[in-house]
Amino acid sequence: MRRYELMLLFRPDLEDDKLQSAVEKVTRAIVNAGGALTKVSPWGKRRLAYDIQHFREASYFLLHFDIAPSQIREIERGLLISEEILRHLVTVLEDRGEMSEEDLPAAVPAARRDDDEGDGADEGDGADEGDGADEGDQPQDRTDSDEDSEAHDTVEDESESSAPVEA
Repeated sequence: MRRYELMLLFRPDLEDDKLQSAVEKVTRAIVNAGGALTKVSPWGKRRLAYDIQHFREASYFLLHFDIAPSQIREIERGLLISEEILRHLVTVLEDRGEMSEEDLPAAVPAARRDDDEGDGADEGDGADEGDGADEGDQPQDRTDSDEDSEAHDTVEDESESSAPVEA
């Protein structure tokens, strides 16, 4: 289980009873998905940084809860459908247990890591791994820049020779 924080921005024109029922609807969705609420705090009406659906302010609510990561998408889908919610943001606060293999990011295969670390042949050749330049690229770059400057010189020479000479 992971601990999440959910910030909800509700329409400012909702009456108090409709606002409370909308918050209860979100908390029920979390509990029905196997989550456990740890904190629900109303922040009241606050001015928005920019207009959202022609509203200049919104009613803010902050929820903290623990739930399995696989259930977050389903909860967010329900939040997107709701007409009372202007915006929402779900963030991970902390890990509350072991991560399954599905939650882990893709890693470099172990066989490839062993090849990179094992023989040490790359250590003494004097080339930095992080410089991004290969030995074969440098002469080509110099040739390109030399050709560009020669082409530029040629254009200047032609313009000077074709200009009328005043006496």
